Amino acid sequence: MQHLVARAPARIDFGGGWTDVPPYSDEQGGCVCNLAIARYSVVSLTAAPPAVDDGGTDEETALARAALRRAGLPNVRMQLTTDFPVGAGLGGSSAAGVAMSGALAAWRGESIDRYALAEASRRLEIEDLGVPGGRQDHYAAAFGGALALWFGGETIVRRLGLRPDVRAALERRCVVVFTGQSRISGDTITAVLDAYRARERRVLIALARMKRLAEEMVSALEGSDVDALGQLVGEHWTHQRSLHPAIPTPLIDAILAKAATAGANGGKALGASGGGCVLVIAPDDGAERVRAVVESLAEPLAIRLDDRGFRCDEAP
Repeated sequence: MQHLVARAPARIDFGGGWTDVPPYSDEQGGCVCNLAIARYSVVSLTAAPPAVDDGGTDEETALARAALRRAGLPNVRMQLTTDFPVGAGLGGSSAAGVAMSGALAAWRGESIDRYALAEASRRLEIEDLGVPGGRQDHYAAAFGGALALWFGGETIVRRLGLRPDVRAALERRCVVVFTGQSRISGDTITAVLDAYRARERRVLIALARMKRLAEEMVSALEGSDVDALGQLVGEHWTHQRSLHPAIPTPLIDAILAKAATAGANGGKALGASGGGCVLVIAPDDGAERVRAVVESLAEPLAIRLDDRGFRCDEAP
């Protein structure tokens, strides 16, 4: 094989983030509802002296070097490109890890098990880069589609079948904007996890409710109720922001306040937050009104659903 191109999608998380992160997920069980989007990490492998082509972030370069080191393949050059902003809170590093792990497996001629692919990507982040985090992003990148994810003794993945009109409504009514600000630091993630380990009541209550809201979001999507989904997303943010003072920012608050004034059903910051992207779910009859208000404050990011998850586009 001389050349191979693989890709994996980013995601928007409706709810349940943080409950997929150990030790909470191991001890209490977690639930996440998310949606893979057609924004990709793309990995190219070429038969050449082993190297990582520069052009990505330091973290992406370190991830690529770790993936090549683990693969132990001689004479393979890797290049990574993305079509979403750095630090957007869209699970981009996990999409990159899945694309890298899957591309290297395909190069070796191995069959691709999506569960194993998600876990291999997570090991790169946790073991090689020392990045604290959960599992939902890796599974969204590996599987694609609208997902219900349960974490605990085992990981359960359920693809949510969406009617064509619901897919179209989500693409039209989910307004995503990029604040241009850096995402939350590892120190804040550690602080939230430490608060959970210390059994701080505020954090325990918030995480338990976020988990339950994710389960209700799954039911809303299965019932084709985008209005209910938006309201649940809005409630989720009140609990998510209570986990740590660094999670909300003045710009995020301003975006969500203006969206609410324009009639939005609900909204939240994506990922761990502290910056990155904000999701707002607009009412069916007011999508353009909400979009105009939100996009006046931050950079718009058009989204479409991705159904395929990880894939190799070329393997000549």
